[in-house]
Amino acid sequence: MKRLSTLVAACSLVMLTSCAPQTETENAPSENADLTVAMIGDFKMQDTTDPITGQKATGFHAAKAEFERLHPGVTIEFIMMPWSNYVANTQAMIAGSQADVYQMPGVNDFAAQGLVEPLEPFIEEDDDFDLGVYNDNLVEGWKVFGPDDDTPQIYSLPVLGDGRFIQYDKLLFEQWGVEPLSDYPTVEEVIDKAKQMTGENPVTGEQNYGIYFPGTNDTALTLANLMEGFGGEWGTGQRWEDIELHFDSPEMKQALEAMVELADYMPKSFINGQGNERWLTPSNNIAIGINQGNGNLKTIYAQSLQDRFPIVQNFKNENGVGGMFSGSPLAIGKTSKNKDLAWEFIKFSASEYFQRFLWEEWGSTPVIKQATEWESIQEMELMEPVIEAMSNAVTPRYPWASSQPRYILQAKTEGALTGTMSVEQALEEAQRESMEWIGGR
Repeated sequence: MKRLSTLVAACSLVMLTSCAPQTETENAPSENADLTVAMIGDFKMQDTTDPITGQKATGFHAAKAEFERLHPGVTIEFIMMPWSNYVANTQAMIAGSQADVYQMPGVNDFAAQGLVEPLEPFIEEDDDFDLGVYNDNLVEGWKVFGPDDDTPQIYSLPVLGDGRFIQYDKLLFEQWGVEPLSDYPTVEEVIDKAKQMTGENPVTGEQNYGIYFPGTNDTALTLANLMEGFGGEWGTGQRWEDIELHFDSPEMKQALEAMVELADYMPKSFINGQGNERWLTPSNNIAIGINQGNGNLKTIYAQSLQDRFPIVQNFKNENGVGGMFSGSPLAIGKTSKNKDLAWEFIKFSASEYFQRFLWEEWGSTPVIKQATEWESIQEMELMEPVIEAMSNAVTPRYPWASSQPRYILQAKTEGALTGTMSVEQALEEAQRESMEWIGGR
């Protein structure tokens, strides 16, 4: 069992697995491998040393050795793919039959094209495998449609967990004399408390900002979550031909108006993804962060600030559900010539060994229920609400989350936040242009 310090070092790598750009894959596919697995992110085959803490992380050579030990005579190779352009890279790899198993957060598109193998036949024929091993909501979250399906089916199974949440600075709340956030805050509660804590701090005299969300990358997803907090839905359907977006709904309008108001309580440079440089540090000047990710844990545990920055749940609808389901699953490529062995790797990915390896060496949030019993999880109390956040996100995943409608909505949201267009204009254009894209797809 690794100590917490090691976990913090691992966590320093966790979110690097989610967004850090690279330019090329680490490994070329091996013609001699019995099984090739494509992973996305900053995973490395070799051991690495964290540049901040100096802690070491064991490379994927250990996972390779363990899988080959369990399957004598088998050779497994890993291809490490960057997040940048991963959808196109995955498409090219499948077309070239370059791997058997793929980490595939965009599985909905690949399943719709018939490029991945349905997994339910493997599950039904395998008496040694139980879907109950996974945390609640995760299998459901990754269900998608194949080209001939009438209902969502299992084409992938979770391997990396992710949960979005709201985080706040307990010290700033105390200095302003504001009650802590509820465990399940409403949009109105957050707006009210953000407003109260914007201005000159009554204790320190410093300028404080009530809230923060980056004006880049995830703004469309932040908007969608606020909309859910007002009781709306992004739309209906999962197959492209069935999808009807509600980007111009009354609840979405209410949500974007709320974001425009919240912009008054944030640093002006938020629209460029800046202004939060002191967030999660001892000199922090922002009270609340919304649509946060589990990469935050690395920062606060490294500085022993875990008691100062509690985590509460994202905005939820009346059913207790809200926020985009995220993370990554594994899928078997339709072109794989080793599908039975590929299934063995997917089972291996749900094992305690591999999930511990991903968590304790690379900081990836576990996807199996057993992880809550690990000392390495229990000693990080903030993991409890993070794991809970994985169980109450919207499922199945927003089908447009990795496609053009997200980026159209993103651009229009930014237009409203910068005042270059009205809320109504932004949402009407987002709706029309997104539906036109879907119709022409």
